[in-house]
Amino acid sequence: MMPKISKLNVPEKPRKLVVFPERIGSLVINGFHHGREESNYEEIESGEELQTFDLTRDFALKQMIKDRCYDFDDELISFPQNKNRNLGSVVLHACNDDEKRSNLEYEISRKEINLEKLQRLASSGIPDGGSLRATIWKLLFGYLPTSQDLWEKELNESRLKYDKLKEEFLRKPSELSWRKDKSMILLGHDNCSGIIEPLKGYNISKEDHPLSLGKTSIWHQYFEAKISEQIDRDLQRTHPDLEFFSGDSSLSRKNKESMRNILLLFAKLNPAISYVQGMNEVLAPLYYVFSTDNDEHNAANLEADTFSCFVILMSSCVDHFCQQFDCGSFGIHSTLSKLSELLKTNDEELWHHLEFKTKVNPQFYAFRWITLLLTQEFSLHHILRIWDTLLSNPFGLQEMLLRICCAMLMCVKSKLIRGDFVSNLKLLQHFPEVDVEHLLQVARGMQNLDTSFHSTV
Repeated sequence: MMPKISKLNVPEKPRKLVVFPERIGSLVINGFHHGREESNYEEIESGEELQTFDLTRDFALKQMIKDRCYDFDDELISFPQNKNRNLGSVVLHACNDDEKRSNLEYEISRKEINLEKLQRLASSGIPDGGSLRATIWKLLFGYLPTSQDLWEKELNESRLKYDKLKEEFLRKPSELSWRKDKSMILLGHDNCSGIIEPLKGYNISKEDHPLSLGKTSIWHQYFEAKISEQIDRDLQRTHPDLEFFSGDSSLSRKNKESMRNILLLFAKLNPAISYVQGMNEVLAPLYYVFSTDNDEHNAANLEADTFSCFVILMSSCVDHFCQQFDCGSFGIHSTLSKLSELLKTNDEELWHHLEFKTKVNPQFYAFRWITLLLTQEFSLHHILRIWDTLLSNPFGLQEMLLRICCAMLMCVKSKLIRGDFVSNLKLLQHFPEVDVEHLLQVARGMQNLDTSFHSTV
């Protein structure tokens, strides 16, 4: 069952979140605008449908190899695929990965890193294994500076700030449990008797008034406990098929506890946004990638590094979680409209069929695609590959995200053209497995809109 995505009202528009705000909820109002540049991506013919194939969502090595063996050129070749061709495909991919790894390792080993070149290299995919993806993602987020001489200083400062924030704002579970029980009694819920009674005539101080924003307010603590409960429920549903996140092993318990700390601290530091269901899905790929870092010092600071990059990532899509901005120029409705315009620009036939014949509007399927950054549409292995391209886009994450969403529609065009409202909606809400590399190639090659995207990632 897919997680529910709720939306919260906020008093004023936050354009950019501060990784370490000086006070709770402090937000920077200035958005960052990326200027347009002419794309160097190789153009391909759009509208070609990808073959779909039925794969179990298993993150084991066997599955990775099976994914790599898929050859989308089969559509152009009349003879059937055989074992020799499979073996050749695996060898070819291995050689390509070795070359990619060598180029990327050289680029990040330089004293002054050329970010534009790193973006071009990483956009075509970062090989799995080792610390490579973790280091490159930190550079793409801007968490690591391009000058290697500054890495140690910047990391130490950020990690120290995180430790102080965690110490100040995250109470021990035992203390939170005690405060929760106390608040339930004051609200008329007697856990011992099981009877709900009217509120008694307590002498309520100004600090304990229901509208008080004080940290010691019993009402503040009650709602804080409710957020914690929601985070815990959502983390139980995060990638339930992967032992890294689910189950009762010591590893999964440790990972869920760290992710809980990150989400709860984010909610406390940004009370205008707080926690919204679905943020756990956005956090999961970040936490997983940074956990693969082989450096002992980085591994010891996994939680701190993930928190900082999570805040940077949320700053690029926070408007999509805020109901007040739904109809504004940066809200989710505006983004969905841009997706519709992008499809019309690149495949007017498909756009007309969806918008007018079957009336399958983007809000019926693309709301989840966009707000959760495609984390519910693909397996984790494929999410990491897609995010390599998203984070590497020089025009910002949101610009490439819409390209990929549009490519997803174009890649199942023949099925959508033949379908009606019900079948099309079912297809798009349960998007089939496709060859991700070809999907990304379609996204990079499509004609873009003359619109601006504000993003810091």
